[in-house]
Amino acid sequence: MFGLGFPELAIILVVIVVFFFGGEKISDIARGLGRFTGEFQKGKADMEREIKKAEKEFKKSEKEIKSPVDSN
Repeated sequence: MFGLGFPELAIILVVIVVFFFGGEKISDIARGLGRFTGEFQKGKADMEREIKKAEKEFKKSEKEIKSPVDSN
């Protein structure tokens, strides 16, 4: 995008935040971003746990279904 990489865009974003919100608001913004990141990670871990649980249940039910078929 216009020959700008991620580091340049990050610096521009920081300058804009300081300009519009002032230096004292940066800590509040960073704290909020940290909380968001933490909640996102928790949600991701919960989803992965639920998917693994569903996968185990599916494999268990699959074995139960195949078991009577294989014995005949």
